[in-house]
Amino acid sequence: MKTAFVTGITGQDGSYLAELLLFKGYKVVAMKRRTSLISTDRVNHLMENENFHMVYGNLNDSGCLHRLLLEHKPDEIYNLAAQSHVRVSFETPEETTEFVAMGTLRLLEAFRNTCPEARFYQASSSEMFGDNPENPQNETTRLTPASPYACAKVYAHNLCRNYRESYGLHISSGILFNHESPRRGETFVTRKITLAAARIKLGLQDKLYLGNLDAKRDWGFAGDYVEAMWLMLQQDTPDDYVIATGETHSVKEFLDAVFEHAGLDVNEHVEISERLFRPHEVPLLLGDPSKAEQAMGWKPKVKFSGLAKMMYESDLELAGKESV
Repeated sequence: MKTAFVTGITGQDGSYLAELLLFKGYKVVAMKRRTSLISTDRVNHLMENENFHMVYGNLNDSGCLHRLLLEHKPDEIYNLAAQSHVRVSFETPEETTEFVAMGTLRLLEAFRNTCPEARFYQASSSEMFGDNPENPQNETTRLTPASPYACAKVYAHNLCRNYRESYGLHISSGILFNHESPRRGETFVTRKITLAAARIKLGLQDKLYLGNLDAKRDWGFAGDYVEAMWLMLQQDTPDDYVIATGETHSVKEFLDAVFEHAGLDVNEHVEISERLFRPHEVPLLLGDPSKAEQAMGWKPKVKFSGLAKMMYESDLELAGKESV
């Protein structure tokens, strides 16, 4: 039985990845930060699985990371932990950078010094491409980060490449474009839209306030994307891969798809708020996943319209419980 060590386990990606690894027969050691509020909703259904082990740890604690890796001796390490909200990173740039950039450095050092024969996955981000007008973006596209979060991700991404080349470690980075699901945090725009539409449909809410509707993103399903993470660590040679759908859609298109499915009028319920605009907006992200398809046979399964419908239907059920 292989052992996988996963940071960011309570997030959207962590929960889907844990399900996939358990299905494949892994023992999953799931690292969670100690917080005053219980935040394990996404993985509570896994707690009874004897191969799922939750441990407390923090990317800001080098000694803790060394101890955990020495104790569990993982075959694979997945670094998914981050303060990943782009707009919030403008408000807490130091915390974001400390966690995303320096946290990755601490984990890499612990990995290098305790279990260098293991394989390491780094969650890189399409936000690293920033406002580079070149598209579609691939593994060689110039990185021009446009937020503190993106800058921190670029540092971590380059650090992983450096450790791979300098120490001969099996480190692969997935440059993941936007990926959503019913487990997406409620502050992210897609989930904000689907949850608001469900609540409006049930009469629990009247207005939805949004920022820039013209921003275009390459949106896929998180459940598909964690499969790509796992596939990267099954390759003989480590490398970096863009994971995307190859399609781009505006926030307005996602909004229209959800509201049309819900039978709601956008003009009646949606208002634009200037305070929700980013200080530096990334106008368009469009990924070229051809390398991942050719090297690993990976393709996204869930399409844009299906994703919007899936998220709305899930939030309609959730809002229904709220109205009881």
